[in-house]
Amino acid sequence: SKQLKALKNLSPKELATKTRELAKAIFDARLKNATGQLGNVSSIWLLRKELARAKTLETQSQAKGK
Repeated sequence: SKQLKALKNLSPKELATKTRELAKAIFDARLKNATGQLGNVSSIWLLRKELARAKTLETQSQAKGK
């Protein structure tokens, strides 16, 4: 997918930053959902999938480095 290709082009430091940003975005979305301010609830699902992709690539790059 396009998202996976974009993530593969990131350096390990950029990938770690992206992972932290996505985790924060998920937290914010859950908070908004709990307070009833989140309009699109499926965005949480999409963010989780994106975070999983980033973490997978991060793990794969660490495995190659060893």
